[in-house]
Amino acid sequence: MVFKQCQRYQKLWWRAGLGLLLAGVLGSAGLEPAAAQEDVEVINITIRPDPSLQAVIQAREAMQRKRWDELEALVPQASQAPLLGSYAEYWLLRRDLTNPATPVPTQRLERFMTTNEDAYLADRIRSDWIVAAARSGDYAKAVELAPVVASNSQVDCAVLLSRHMLGERVNGQVAVDLFEPVSLCWMMLDELVDKNIVGWKQLETMLRATLETSKTGNARRLAALMFDAGQMKSYAAFMKNPRQWLAGQQAPKTTADIALVTLALSRLARNDREVETAYIQNNWASSIPKADLEWVWGQFGLIAALNVEPNAVQWYRRSGNIPKTDYNHAWEVRSELRQAPIDWVQVSRAIQKMTPRQQAEPVWVYWYGRSLAAQGNEAAARQYYQSIQNDYSFYGQLANEELGQPIPIPPAPAPVTPQELAEARANPGLQRGIKLFDLGWRAEAVPEWNFTLRGMTDRQLLAAAELAREEQIFDRVVNTSLRTSSIADFSQRFVAPFEGRVSAKAREINLDPAWVYGLIRQESRFITDARSRVGASGLMQLMPATARWVARKIGMSDFNPSMVNDFDVNTILGTQYLKMVLDDLDGSQVLATAGYNAGPGRSKQWRAKLLGPVEGAVFTETIPFTETRLYVKHVLSNAVYYAMLFSGQPQSLKARLDTISPNRSRRTNLP
Repeated sequence: MVFKQCQRYQKLWWRAGLGLLLAGVLGSAGLEPAAAQEDVEVINITIRPDPSLQAVIQAREAMQRKRWDELEALVPQASQAPLLGSYAEYWLLRRDLTNPATPVPTQRLERFMTTNEDAYLADRIRSDWIVAAARSGDYAKAVELAPVVASNSQVDCAVLLSRHMLGERVNGQVAVDLFEPVSLCWMMLDELVDKNIVGWKQLETMLRATLETSKTGNARRLAALMFDAGQMKSYAAFMKNPRQWLAGQQAPKTTADIALVTLALSRLARNDREVETAYIQNNWASSIPKADLEWVWGQFGLIAALNVEPNAVQWYRRSGNIPKTDYNHAWEVRSELRQAPIDWVQVSRAIQKMTPRQQAEPVWVYWYGRSLAAQGNEAAARQYYQSIQNDYSFYGQLANEELGQPIPIPPAPAPVTPQELAEARANPGLQRGIKLFDLGWRAEAVPEWNFTLRGMTDRQLLAAAELAREEQIFDRVVNTSLRTSSIADFSQRFVAPFEGRVSAKAREINLDPAWVYGLIRQESRFITDARSRVGASGLMQLMPATARWVARKIGMSDFNPSMVNDFDVNTILGTQYLKMVLDDLDGSQVLATAGYNAGPGRSKQWRAKLLGPVEGAVFTETIPFTETRLYVKHVLSNAVYYAMLFSGQPQSLKARLDTISPNRSRRTNLP
């Protein structure tokens, strides 16, 4: 048998970064590598890369290296490339917009947007133009160009600033709600503060919230909008040593002095909190307004909670009903959940302090239902559980179990028809996205793909997800299918590529394949060459040092770091490490999942601070690292669904979460 070119493996080669400029001239054989070894007559094919596509590739490299003359020279040829011809010109236009020494190429920009019509790049260059216009003071042009489809904080702040500068009355609270610490938002905020449109209390709220996140640079910039030069010296002094600065202060009289003293007192929470509590009570409690003192106690509670200290509740309970950030309200509830035994009345009170919007989040609906049930109000508790039982998440699953019902999988929708798939395949935006994925350009491919999904019906989204599955772009299968609203296809949302190979590796070392799949779905969305911002690689997102350590441990003598994205190597090392972490943490999937993400030592530290045995759900909800807390929820929720899909049998999330008991040992030999 003669087989020509397997399109399927052409795409895998692309995504592995080999950069083969295959023309796609022949059909798909659909063979696995093992099958391809038999009855195959190998023939030589001369592949002539499309010169216009080559020009696009060279143009991107020139853009990345800031070789602008080279980029400009490549634009004419690159513009002839099918699907991707506009990218080189976009890169050049963006350079011209961001270069103050270059006149704005108005005619070229307008022609580009007209030529590309509804394409992603037209919207992107419109966004870039709005930001550049606002920066240069051309406010009329920024307003004229608005709105854009795929907006962001820079664009939103640029438009609001421009409207203000043109004399339109703008709302200060709208500006505060839009604000993110990016350049145009700072420009907007500076101007609106100067014109007294954003006031003192709004700035104080922003400053307090920013200090909670430990973003001290942003906090200092906000403080400079509130305080004069002398007061900023005080701010810098108490940020360095709050007790020393406070020792030289009298009872505050002015609004600014009260704010400074209150902030300084809150910084004492980073010292010995018991000692500093007595100091505040004896020296300052009667010198600042009650609301400010209660905010200080809320900060003491937050720092204690983030350090997983059981006495965090003592400060939270002193904080009364003072409004807090959503972040701090959440930690007030979590601090109550870590008590042994749990005081469910206090849990419900803490949730009631939240805004209605925050209370409506499934996490707090569930825990409020639990608090009602613990207080004997089963009927009301059921109403809360029922309100989230169709939420396909960690707390939706737990709510079903509280109702005594099996965790459901929604009925499969009608399969995508050939006509629906053909329409998706013919969509220029999806075609462009696929081409970009084939080149390995994920930074361009993902927004291009997502932009194209806007306005699609559920059936069109299912077809787009099915196209992504056909193209083996598995993260887009999941993320696209998750956008449907009235139907849910779990074969897409919980796609299981490489199923036989991953499951076999898991079973060899007595690991639950569903758990491994749940972890991979969260780690990499099945992108074999995924790389995180901290350097973790591959399907199971292994850090280089961990990969080397595991390879030595299991006797993989030929391992080198370049192999970490290899499917077999990554899954062997990843499953082996996961098994080591599981064994080190007494077989608890909760602790091991947290340990895989944050390090097994941290799981041991958090467990060591428990006052007594707790539900796995309580332990999970009170993990102090936001990333790890969400990670554990997603992985274990995923695992339940994968287990149901693999086995066809009902599953229990509660059983998987189990109970976590204190263990004072904090030592681990694992990296």
